[in-house]
Amino acid sequence: MPVLTARAAGVRRRRHWLFRDLDVAVEPGELVAVVGPPGSGRTTVLLSLAKRFRLAAGNVTAEGRVALGYVPEVTAPEPVFTVTEHVRERLSLLGRRRREADGVDLLGLDPDKKGRDLSPYEKQVLGLVLAQLERPAVIALDGLDEGLDQREQAALLEHLTGIAATGPAVLLTAREIGPALVTTVIHLGAEHPSTDAPVEAAGDGAQPVPAEEVAADRAAGGEQTETADGEAGADEGER
Repeated sequence: MPVLTARAAGVRRRRHWLFRDLDVAVEPGELVAVVGPPGSGRTTVLLSLAKRFRLAAGNVTAEGRVALGYVPEVTAPEPVFTVTEHVRERLSLLGRRRREADGVDLLGLDPDKKGRDLSPYEKQVLGLVLAQLERPAVIALDGLDEGLDQREQAALLEHLTGIAATGPAVLLTAREIGPALVTTVIHLGAEHPSTDAPVEAAGDGAQPVPAEEVAADRAAGGEQTETADGEAGADEGER
């Protein structure tokens, strides 16, 4: 049974469609990548699927909690909090005991390192640590390849794969990603989507395809519903 479903979902900014007609069903344990160049609307699609962005058309339904990992300018770490203090604060907000922080797997992070001193990779990892505290059905994070070198990207993907293996689905954005690394690719184009783009943006119909089909093309060449009356405004940008 899908933990996240989008039907004919679309977001527009003023008179311009950022994307529309997006249909996707995400099963537990799947990794779904929203891929495209800067300005193609990756973050908007991610936040829309995470039910944090108002839709102009269609709906998004989630079976269970959708938790945000690291999304710059939305879930950035507190500069003066240590990693452990971030965990304690999140536990408190969730109505859980702060002392539970002692048993939380920090995925290799220094517990005493402050938010202002975290590298882009460490911010992503902290986002995953905090998101998992919510016991979500889906985790969404932005910018797999933003500021991370190849080694860090591989390490982060290893964490994501491990998390997905325990049940939650994972949504992520990237400029590019190897199709073999994920289950499904939602590929956004700019003005002229590439020939292997299974999803087109900027007013065209949007459809995801299984990642293996993208690879083949390259080889040849708790129920919650987000509708058009959702939460966040559509003028927040189109990253």
